[in-house]
Amino acid sequence: MRASFKKYTLNFKQASGTSRGVYTTRDSWFIFLNDGINTGIGECAPLPDLSLESLNRMGAKLLQVCDEIGFFSQFPEELRAWPSIRFGLETALLDLKNGGRQQLFPSAFTRGEQGIPINGLIWMGDPDFMKQQVRTKLEAGFRCIKMKIGALDFETEIELLKAIRSEFSPEEITLRVDANGAYSYQTALENLKRLSDLQIHSIEQPIEAGRWNEMAELCRQSPVPIGLDEELIGISSRIEMQKLLETIHPAYLILKPSLHGGFAGCEKWIDQAEKYGSGWWITSALESNIGLNAIAQWTFQLNATEEQGLGTGQLFTNNFDSPLEISGEQLWHRPEKEWELENLTKEEEPDDDL
Repeated sequence: MRASFKKYTLNFKQASGTSRGVYTTRDSWFIFLNDGINTGIGECAPLPDLSLESLNRMGAKLLQVCDEIGFFSQFPEELRAWPSIRFGLETALLDLKNGGRQQLFPSAFTRGEQGIPINGLIWMGDPDFMKQQVRTKLEAGFRCIKMKIGALDFETEIELLKAIRSEFSPEEITLRVDANGAYSYQTALENLKRLSDLQIHSIEQPIEAGRWNEMAELCRQSPVPIGLDEELIGISSRIEMQKLLETIHPAYLILKPSLHGGFAGCEKWIDQAEKYGSGWWITSALESNIGLNAIAQWTFQLNATEEQGLGTGQLFTNNFDSPLEISGEQLWHRPEKEWELENLTKEEEPDDDL
């Protein structure tokens, strides 16, 4: 088996804001595995200032992985400090095994018979921009809206949420919010109490990660169910997972294969979440359609019940045409549509071919 990789820069259609800053581009690295007949492709998509990996060291690490592909294929747990590479390798191996057609988990989803319910994601921006996004998602048929909050002042965000709730009841629209750790512990509980008046479904990561005792107290007192996201990054052993869940007792875990050790890492979290009574759902982490397709196929076969966060495939101007399609509030796989990967393969040879 021959291994190589290539870096690719995705361009956002419009600047996308979070409490950590505004994205206009994002870099992904793609692993290619060739057995002489087929080529499997996997995406390694670390997020700046969030992933464990240093983006500056991705190339060097991928050189090592390609050079020692037999070892890392057999012992993927050695990539625990490189979760996006583990996810990319895991995906490329599955793709190669299944003929190099981006069909990793054949199912009713890949046959185009069933879709995956997803939330409509609202990016941070000025109030008019956020209101327009909400209108667009509602008109498209979404019944679960996830809003990034924490960049504007809290009063402005509350008014925006009030405007949505005044028009749509909780039975009509489920509202999730994601604070990305934006609140201080001193202000978080009061903010959560005010959000509860709007019958918010859940809030992701109200305070920054790493403050387990404070997060545990918030989970104990909050009238809004709390989900953990950034809190899970860097935790890979079952003992550590159990310690976190026993300490914090979150209502939900929000799992991203690129950040949490690929499918294997997320499945360990799911096992522990169900043991400790926490719900969970899966989200993408701004991957291209290659990574999103892999995550969607894997998610479908988990029989997940919540709306998933898999609506990011339309964000980029230079994404890869794929069978993925959003129709209403569901992500579908249209098998009659072909993949178009020329942008990934035609411009130059991969960075390394060992």
